[in-house]
Amino acid sequence: MNKLKVFISSVQSEFSEERQMLYDYLNNDALLGRFFEPFIFEKLPATDIKASKAYLEQVNASDVYLGIFGKEYGFENKDGISPTELEFDFASSVHKTRLIFIRHHKADKRHPKEQLLIKKAEDVVLRKKFTDVFELKTAVYVALVSLLEEKELIRSGPFDATIYKEAAIKDIDPERLKWFVTAAQAKRGFPLSADEQIEKILIHLHLIKTGRLTNAALLLFGREPQRFFITAEIRCAMFHGNEIQKPIPAYQVYKGDVFQQVNQAVDFILSRIDLSVGDRSQSVDAPIEYELPRTAITEAIVNAVAHRDYTSNASIQVMLFRNRLEIWNPGRLPYHLSVPKLKQPHGSYPANPLLAEPMYLAGYIERMGTGIPDMIESCKKAGLKEPEIKSETDFKLILWRKIIKSEQATGQVTGQVTGQATGQATGQADYVIRIVQVIKNEQTRAEIMDALRLKHRETFIENYLNPAIEKGIVEMTLPDTPTSPHQKYRLTEKGKILQKQFKNPNK
Repeated sequence: MNKLKVFISSVQSEFSEERQMLYDYLNNDALLGRFFEPFIFEKLPATDIKASKAYLEQVNASDVYLGIFGKEYGFENKDGISPTELEFDFASSVHKTRLIFIRHHKADKRHPKEQLLIKKAEDVVLRKKFTDVFELKTAVYVALVSLLEEKELIRSGPFDATIYKEAAIKDIDPERLKWFVTAAQAKRGFPLSADEQIEKILIHLHLIKTGRLTNAALLLFGREPQRFFITAEIRCAMFHGNEIQKPIPAYQVYKGDVFQQVNQAVDFILSRIDLSVGDRSQSVDAPIEYELPRTAITEAIVNAVAHRDYTSNASIQVMLFRNRLEIWNPGRLPYHLSVPKLKQPHGSYPANPLLAEPMYLAGYIERMGTGIPDMIESCKKAGLKEPEIKSETDFKLILWRKIIKSEQATGQVTGQVTGQATGQATGQADYVIRIVQVIKNEQTRAEIMDALRLKHRETFIENYLNPAIEKGIVEMTLPDTPTSPHQKYRLTEKGKILQKQFKNPNK
């Protein structure tokens, strides 16, 4: 087998030790030495060829361009361009695999042209930051092993397709599987019945191999998936300001299967951002609009679930600040997909394909490969700043909120309305107010949830419905049989007065 040639760039003296270390490391490592042949300019024999031309010839003969950028820009030719930038530009023009490693420095410590070169690289390729030789060595190892996996020179298979040896069919929740089939039939015309045998459905979804469950099967439909994957959870927090500071007014850790995690995390955010409710002049249903589009929130969280690295000890984090929503996951982009490309329609490259497909079938992913562009478009239509995407050692999506309304004004309106209408209800939680704003006549729990665009039943009951009943604002139509399948809910007289006050706050 021919080895892949790696051109190690950066001719500045700033990285002479690092280049030599990588050269020796790639030659001597038991795994990397089998697949890679490194080149550094110090090994170039003396010739009559002009140095810059010789370097570019070596780039052209290589398979991988490995760039190390720091604070120095280096020697400049008559056009004011350094050899490092010439090599990078040439590697880009001839479509070489480019791996960029950037030493951590404050921006004002870097040469202005080096800053521009780093910005150029950030716009087109994935890059990693490092602070010392050890971190550089580790980052290069991870990058090259991932490259071998992508080129299928070594085979480990995606995490979600790996067999979980200790798991058995009894670890699958049949009710969750039935729910999925019903949802997939409605959304995508799934061909199997909810009454089919568990094994048949899982085989159809490629979630069983030689009679054994894959990791994806447990994450999607397992009973208590966290027994198998302890960090497969979403941690949600809300902060008063724009920084992570205590006290934390709201914090939840959501577990369960991936569908339940997404539903709970989305509902956590929806219950804590601004909601406007229109009138019913055009329809019997009052139109509602969340400050952040629900589709954008859902896409960002589903993206984190479907693309995260489940071998990491870290969990997905969802953090709501006054000016933004951040969704962070321990994952990374494939090397051929940069952040600018991610913002455009592109091929679908899920890190966990067996996990992503059922989420698509159940309607959690609308179209494969267009989720991020659709999310960006929905935010722009809502008058929001374009979402920000960061991908370094992890992956972060930032949805920017609208200019925050005055808390004082919001408090005055809510306090005035609730105080005038109910007296005792002053200061009640905002989620109770939301039920009052959307409920009409007699409705089922599912109908009220649908009006609020909420998905997770337990969260709705605990945070919305039960408090509204306890406040005497909402009542059951069948109070003597609270668990009746025919149970509906309606506003009490107190609730009706409160609803009128919201419609006519000045009366």
